[in-house]
Amino acid sequence: MLFKKSLSPDLRSSLDRYILAHYESGDTVVCEEAAIPPIPTPIPMQAAGMGKAAAPRRRHSVEKTPMYTASAPMPQACSLDDALSRLDESFQEMLLRKIDEKDMKDSTCYKRAGVDRKLFSKIRSNPQYKPKKSTAVAFCIALELSIDESRELLRKAGYALSHSSKFDVIVEYFILNRRYSVTELNLALYEYDQPLI
Repeated sequence: MLFKKSLSPDLRSSLDRYILAHYESGDTVVCEEAAIPPIPTPIPMQAAGMGKAAAPRRRHSVEKTPMYTASAPMPQACSLDDALSRLDESFQEMLLRKIDEKDMKDSTCYKRAGVDRKLFSKIRSNPQYKPKKSTAVAFCIALELSIDESRELLRKAGYALSHSSKFDVIVEYFILNRRYSVTELNLALYEYDQPLI
């Protein structure tokens, strides 16, 4: 797909800064623990004249805490049937609920999302339907969901927004900045060589 126009210089600059601040590629990992002072290294036993050298230690020690304590007892085991009877709301249920909450027609929502009627009909008729990530993102944009609502809807479909994916960082930028145009989002994804929604 070719776009006749490009991102405005202001949007491009703002998006560049956001990606630079939030995208963690495999080459560069932002470590928030950098401000933690280093733990003093114990003197090896050989240096202290005590024979065998101590085993190499980890850079950061992590205290192991029990998963369950006296104040938080371990939950009782339940059967698989019990667990399955308490499933959370599905992607389809949340999507239809959000359409109703926004007082929007189904057709308005799927047209804004760029989803065809047949696919929307499949989603509507199957409570367990699992869309592609791009479809779930398109509905987040079409419904003008907040970042928390978007993350929840994506989670219902089995996805997340990750800072290790440039696609996800761009989507997150658009939602946080309330830029709810699928066309404009696709233009940004295209300019950064990412798959379109």
